[in-house]
Amino acid sequence: MRALQEVQPPPRIERAVLVGHAAREGRAFERSMEELSRLADTAGARPAATLRQRRGSVNAAHYIGRGKMDELRDVAGGVNADVAIFNDDLSPSQVRNLEKALGIKVVDRSELILDIFARRARTRESRLQVELAQLQYTLPRLTGMWKHLERQAGGIGTRGPGETQLESDRRRVRERIAGLKRQLEAVDRERETQRRRRRREFRAALVGYTNAGKSTLFNALTRADVLVEDRLFATLDATTRRMVSPDRRQVLLTDTVGFIRKLPHHLIASFRSTLSEATEADLLLHVVDASDPDSERQIAAVEGVLEDLSGTPPRTVMIYNKSDRLADAAIATALRANDPSCFVVSARRGAGLDALREFLWGASAGRGGAATNGAGNGA
Repeated sequence: MRALQEVQPPPRIERAVLVGHAAREGRAFERSMEELSRLADTAGARPAATLRQRRGSVNAAHYIGRGKMDELRDVAGGVNADVAIFNDDLSPSQVRNLEKALGIKVVDRSELILDIFARRARTRESRLQVELAQLQYTLPRLTGMWKHLERQAGGIGTRGPGETQLESDRRRVRERIAGLKRQLEAVDRERETQRRRRRREFRAALVGYTNAGKSTLFNALTRADVLVEDRLFATLDATTRRMVSPDRRQVLLTDTVGFIRKLPHHLIASFRSTLSEATEADLLLHVVDASDPDSERQIAAVEGVLEDLSGTPPRTVMIYNKSDRLADAAIATALRANDPSCFVVSARRGAGLDALREFLWGASAGRGGAATNGAGNGA
């Protein structure tokens, strides 16, 4: 008789309480909390409740005040939460205090984003980059992981097993970080060889806030098949394809990882090699979700990351995508009036893409000097 094959149950979906702090109420804060909910969903959690703290300053011990702390404990217990996700970075002591008070796992925004990147990493390079960022994030937080084994008294006998284990863990983490950096340096040398070959050609790179539709636009322009999902950080790896016009003008177009507000600085540092595809391009195409009411803040977030990477980004052209979702056609007219060089397109429906292709091929022919102006093009 054939043995029955064991069926593994699907992984349990964690229930999350989302926690945010703001000095005052406003639309920007609400949009940030909505984004945190999408991040939690992308990471595989189910947002079950949201708690907002509005006060002038962050509590040094618990991030939120004592009254909100009691409320959070009740809310987490009421929805049977497995994890509390905070919308800002927490100090190691805050995480330790919160987990002790709540009795559930506590995750801050940076750790949540790092977890998403770890889930999404597919290539060897992106896995190395994400692991490096995670270890650099974890290293200063190792102390709290061994507090339960430390002896509190000073003097003789304080070098107990907790401190010994902590020192051992720190050494292993530092050694692994050094090893990852060496591997990434080798990968970067390979990338540099590719970049040297490409410098003779006109290079354009798509940059933008996560989920602005960069990969959809990239596929539409180059007929590639990069993964497209209506989720944050669907793709992490830079992909380059060639666009060739009927008269053989050529453009190398690169799709890059999306940005987000409060992007962990360890992650930016780890992905610096990948993002150099953007900073070394002849032209940046800054893709914006034209239908998003928070688009101005998203533009500012992307520009901030680019400045951190290169100081002065290359020449940039704004591409307002998802024009098919605009409730009023006058919005597209206003965008063109405000920035005559921009393009208003719909990557999903193909509107405005012919004009964008001609612009890129013209820029390629003149290395930026013979391009057609983008005013009036689009959906």
